[in-house]
Amino acid sequence: MVIGAGVIGAACAFYAARAGLSVAVIDRGPVAGGTTGAGEGNLLLSDKAPGPELELAQLSALLWSDLAEELGPCFEYEPKGGLVVASGPEGQQALREFAAGQRAAGVRAEEVSAERLHEFEPNLAPGLAGGFHYPEDSQVQPALAAAHLLRAAAGAGAELHLGERVTGIRLGADGAVRGVRTERRELAAGTVVNAAGTWGGEIARLAGVELPVLPRRGFVLVTEPLPRVVRHKVYAADYVADVASGSAALQSSGVVEGTPSGTVLIGATRERVGFDRTLSTAAVGRLARQAAALFPFLTDVRVLRAYRGFRPYLPDHLPAIGADPRVPGLVHACGHEGAGIGLAPATGLLIAEQLTGSRLIGSRLTGSRLTEAKPVDLAPFRPDRFVD
Repeated sequence: MVIGAGVIGAACAFYAARAGLSVAVIDRGPVAGGTTGAGEGNLLLSDKAPGPELELAQLSALLWSDLAEELGPCFEYEPKGGLVVASGPEGQQALREFAAGQRAAGVRAEEVSAERLHEFEPNLAPGLAGGFHYPEDSQVQPALAAAHLLRAAAGAGAELHLGERVTGIRLGADGAVRGVRTERRELAAGTVVNAAGTWGGEIARLAGVELPVLPRRGFVLVTEPLPRVVRHKVYAADYVADVASGSAALQSSGVVEGTPSGTVLIGATRERVGFDRTLSTAAVGRLARQAAALFPFLTDVRVLRAYRGFRPYLPDHLPAIGADPRVPGLVHACGHEGAGIGLAPATGLLIAEQLTGSRLIGSRLTGSRLTEAKPVDLAPFRPDRFVD
């Protein structure tokens, strides 16, 4: 039983069903009705320092490419690359040092001088100090990705139950998972995968354990359709620091990208305000100014709408992935914060590997070109790591 029909739950269901397991997915709302539906679709290596999250992202990058080949253009996969820019020499030096560590971990990163920036993005503001090009950065349309992964999972036998809120986790006398209760019925299951995103802590508590998942609100602006005027995922150097910050206060850094439909997406803000959905004029105003600082032509472009979502935040900025030793049969796949779209396939595959006890990388599920993919150690993601 997978709780959550966002992209993480969809990926867990997809790989588990493809591995021959009996799978059901349940969600209180529609497919991609939570964080996934409010995401930009980032598949980034460029913002991750060497370590466990980068290793997960590198595996996911291969898997997303593999899924795009298998499922076709249905979820708008674009391997367009990323461009990180610095406003001054100090920022460029910081990018240079960051990229050196990434290169040592196998990430492709090319320094771009100030004189060459306009070869990559002709409409960038003048006067920038330089940047780095990351050809492995990509993008998908996240709601479509979740929907098509679930459709493929259903084709492999998975069941889908939407509009049913889980109200309890049924445990046996031995403390092991026996199923879930919803507002309508009881469903038997020997394993429950908690892929509930920002509600992951709530699901954990239903099973009697704590997982400190908190919502971190973010806004995205959507412009009117334009010719393809932004070629890459483009963001300012301070975005990396914002992602790594644990501050509850409002943070924002310019992130600009075009989409196949012609609209330009502008992000990204971060703040911990609970599940407050109030439109923050301070946040969206700051986004607009930062985007225009990167691309001055945006000053005269209409914004059609602003939308918001809640990233599932854990204190150490790593997701919880794998079996919870405190409750036999409880497995977590949540807390990915803003990287969940990018990390979804690797998360789903690793969960399926743990459930089946088999190595699936390089099997018929992923294609032979992943045979030599580096194994990912789940120890840094263990769900009980927050227990004193």
